[in-house]
Amino acid sequence: MINLQNLSFWEKETFIRHIDHLIIGSGIVGLSTAIYLKQRDNTKKVTILERGFLPAGASTKNAGFSCIGSPSELLDDLKKADKKTVFDTVERRWKGLNNLNQLLFNSDIGYKSLGSHELFDEESKDIYENCISNLDELNGELKRITGVPKVYGIAKDVCSTYEFNVFNKAISHTVEGQIDTGKMMQALIRKARSLNVEILNGIEVYDIKGKELETNVGAFPFENLIICTNGFSKRFFPDLDVEPARAQVVVTSEIPNLKLKGIFHFDAGYYYFRNIGKRVLFGGGRNLDLKGENTEEMTTTSMIIDRLESILKEQIIPYADFKIEHQWAGTMGVGGTKAPIIQQIDKNIFCGIRLGGMGVAIGSLVGKELADLIIES
Repeated sequence: MINLQNLSFWEKETFIRHIDHLIIGSGIVGLSTAIYLKQRDNTKKVTILERGFLPAGASTKNAGFSCIGSPSELLDDLKKADKKTVFDTVERRWKGLNNLNQLLFNSDIGYKSLGSHELFDEESKDIYENCISNLDELNGELKRITGVPKVYGIAKDVCSTYEFNVFNKAISHTVEGQIDTGKMMQALIRKARSLNVEILNGIEVYDIKGKELETNVGAFPFENLIICTNGFSKRFFPDLDVEPARAQVVVTSEIPNLKLKGIFHFDAGYYYFRNIGKRVLFGGGRNLDLKGENTEEMTTTSMIIDRLESILKEQIIPYADFKIEHQWAGTMGVGGTKAPIIQQIDKNIFCGIRLGGMGVAIGSLVGKELADLIIES
């Protein structure tokens, strides 16, 4: 790769110099931030640096869920954070999904509002009963946020309809859905480029020195630096409460007699699956090795992939003959709370990170709030 010092005058003037807003990371947050900055002031030069030839984090490596939280997940969150923090975060997710639809209005992002179901087996009977006993309160909070009178409800026939094994109870969730995050990212990139946002791929950032970024191709000067690297942010902000969390995912071969349709969660959101046409996508298992999955490495492990395949065969689609045709890993940003960090770090340095595994829902709103913070600072 050519070093910046070997570029022509024209290349330096066009692509490298006079950058008003330099963004690290071309995922949902980075692209959304760039779009909102350009919409606020189209005269400013906005450039995004991305180390991969595609976004390297979780934006296109997730399961394609537009989620705001299952009952057991929210009840688990309430054990770790106060009520206001938990439901403010849920409200952000809901507003974020609506914001994403507005931002990409009329774009084909493969969204299907199929709802979701949280599943329970005999071993999780107590968790199910706790969810049921708190359902009215949860519905009250979700009605305030979404305007939907009854977001959660008992789903009596789901387990028998889809012929699950082991799972015998289900709670429905009416406001979640599926999304094609590849198409979503394409739409965000098109919109950013239509506003003359420059996206430079293959740029690895090493360090921040004054008002320059040290990279694998040389130094990039900037007026404002905006870091949107989510789970990869510890290298820049060692003192902030954000850690990488790897998520592993598999997709089956096509199953002609596939019965399930929609999205499903179990084990407090640690496992999740959905159909992609006649295939099943299944992800999770991070709780099998929380310490080991606290990594930036985006490779799969046999321990978790084998467990996902076993659960598919024994519990989810026991009637089906299939192969695992795709497997991958993505990196989320997590911390002590699931609220995002949208913050001014220094006079000219900002960040929008730690999306808590809900980047599809919350990412575009984080970008909007981050752009507002930058403009108003």
